[in-house]
Amino acid sequence: TSQRISAALVALCLILDCSSFSPAPISTTHIGPNNQLLHRSSQLASTAATDDGDASFLDKVTKTYETFQKARSDGYDFKQSTAIAIAGEYDADAIKAEIEEQINSAPCVMFTWEASPACKKAIKYLDVAGAKYNVVRLDDPWESGNPIRAELGKKVGRSSVPCIFIGGEYVGGFDGGVGDESPGILDMAFKGTLREKLMAVGALDA
Repeated sequence: TSQRISAALVALCLILDCSSFSPAPISTTHIGPNNQLLHRSSQLASTAATDDGDASFLDKVTKTYETFQKARSDGYDFKQSTAIAIAGEYDADAIKAEIEEQINSAPCVMFTWEASPACKKAIKYLDVAGAKYNVVRLDDPWESGNPIRAELGKKVGRSSVPCIFIGGEYVGGFDGGVGDESPGILDMAFKGTLREKLMAVGALDA
């Protein structure tokens, strides 16, 4: 039983640790070595339980894996699929409504993780600029933040933090985004558009 539980833990850890994976899509004809291990671990997890406690744990692991695989089949990249799998089951409409409420709560809003180096840099940069902003932590608690991160990723096309909105518009993170309209605040600062946008929405005094 302990060996099979360990296999289930491997499956869960592989899903949670997206840094060790290639973002290449999973196909039905080719699965990379890491995803083979993930698939095999999930198979073991589904047959490993020998008592009610093990069954409950292993069912959760298997469900997480199945959620991840479904997200991949729906066309999401590896990182977004991981965010969806970690989030588990939640009321999508309620989470979307909460996100919109937070985005509209201030001229500048930043969704963060406290320990994230990029989030720390973004906060420091906005502080130096004298900007007024709201911080929405996605790690306090994780149980509430994970579904928000999953839906934010679907909304903007990027699951990384920080996720920054100015005047209700997504502008990217600290040093990256998803296109010319949302390149991240560092790139905007170099182009001279950050202060202008912050001032236009009242997040920065003239």
